[in-house]
Amino acid sequence: LPAGRLSDLYGRIRLFFACIIVFTAATLGSVFVGSLVEMLLLRVLQGVGADILLTTGTALLTDFFEPRERGRAFGLNVAAVYTGLSVGPFVGGLLTQHLGWRSIFAVACIPALAVIIMTARFVKEDHGRSSGERLDIPGTLVYAAAISMLLLGTSFLPQLRGALLIAGGLAGFIGFYSLEMRTSQPVFEMRLFTENRPFAFSCLAALINYSATFSVAFLLSLYLQYIKGMSPQLAGSVLIAQPLTQAVLSPTAGKLSDRLEPGIIASIGMAITVLGLAGLVMLDDRTTMVFIILDLVLLGVGFALFSSPNTNAIMSAVPRQYLGNAAASTAIMRTLGQIFSMTVVTVLFSINIGSSEIVPGNFDLFIRSQKTAFGVSVVICSVGIFFSLGRGRIRN
Repeated sequence: LPAGRLSDLYGRIRLFFACIIVFTAATLGSVFVGSLVEMLLLRVLQGVGADILLTTGTALLTDFFEPRERGRAFGLNVAAVYTGLSVGPFVGGLLTQHLGWRSIFAVACIPALAVIIMTARFVKEDHGRSSGERLDIPGTLVYAAAISMLLLGTSFLPQLRGALLIAGGLAGFIGFYSLEMRTSQPVFEMRLFTENRPFAFSCLAALINYSATFSVAFLLSLYLQYIKGMSPQLAGSVLIAQPLTQAVLSPTAGKLSDRLEPGIIASIGMAITVLGLAGLVMLDDRTTMVFIILDLVLLGVGFALFSSPNTNAIMSAVPRQYLGNAAASTAIMRTLGQIFSMTVVTVLFSINIGSSEIVPGNFDLFIRSQKTAFGVSVVICSVGIFFSLGRGRIRN
């Protein structure tokens, strides 16, 4: 969240360039670490750099492309992300097996250095503003505390301290909203949610989509290994069908959202996602691999039609001075959706299986938990269709 605000205040190119250097330096340093503490510190730096890169990158795409070209740009960006998610684990496994784990960080430096060179050479104009405003430190700290409590609370469920941390996190968000509404220079302009219906409903659609779908890969990974008896490598090869489909179709979906109302394309994508989730409700020990792969492809189609058009809708719904805030909001919706999705799974597993390991004796309980989780996802995603359609027109 503060990354988006900083990019609005001090320049997006400036921040992007600084953070790719931080990320690359931390990645290179990870090749030579000698202790776990050093590794953790460098991973924190990588996280800071990567977070600001993702946030400012989305705002920069909006800056650099005209409204009628943004969808294609976001589609290519989503394709790049999911290509990385598909290829990364496979390549990482090969590197670790043949050259050792340090080689992962060494190889990762190559594209990072390429980005530094290309940014320095080709990207000059910076639309960020430096108007004498400053970062809202109290708001940033309250937000950080709230999101941290939510994340930690999810990790500790179903223990009492997990519930207390989640409650504290929700209270923190209420306090954050109240604080930001009274601040003249907020870290996040809350009126974007209260006074901009297309922006607010597009963000809500993203939150619902992530809440319904984030746990899919986690649950299917367990299902394929325990119920279908697959090795982790083979299970990963099956699961790649969804991100691969999304990577292939996202540029087309983004380009389509340049020609048609992006909210309509995103709503169609969410409806297809509902169908894919409904198919997963039917999984049991007799389900064929053909059905599973086809359903993953269907989900990939739904994700592709939703993701880049919805990002296009979010970023096109705000004035230029709030692009950093809008880009940060996509990350916030993703994080909160992921938290909610995994909380549902954690609670269901705790109710049905408890703290026991997954063994043949409780496979039926695992399948019941999985079916219920996917059923909840179907309901959540179905509600999301109405919010997606209710955002109104983005373009005049």
